[in-house]
Amino acid sequence: MKLIRHAPDTLYALNGHGPGFVLLNDEKVERSLVVSSNRILREWAADFESLAEIHFEQLLSFDPELVLLGTGSLFRFPSPALTRPLIEAGIGLEVMDTQAACRTYAVLASEGRHVVAGLLIP
Repeated sequence: MKLIRHAPDTLYALNGHGPGFVLLNDEKVERSLVVSSNRILREWAADFESLAEIHFEQLLSFDPELVLLGTGSLFRFPSPALTRPLIEAGIGLEVMDTQAACRTYAVLASEGRHVVAGLLIP
């Protein structure tokens, strides 16, 4: 599925998604990653089961106002013990399947929001 266009000053845009991949600047990415409008982290948690507190600490380095967590093809909510770094920093967390997270990210980024998406791509 193709997504909406991002603002012209966006360095990294999610332009689409499908089963087992996302399109980042029209490049097919088949591994989990973290993306914001100006930064990416291409090596992140391999899948939902491997999520650890350190992965949520890494999200804080993006200085987000909101974090979207795409949990793969299924919606699964991580333990509050894992998301503690975000909770303590007062950063909002929205959890959804990865395709919904891509769509939500595209809309929020196009509005100029400083949103960060952690996307699990099993």
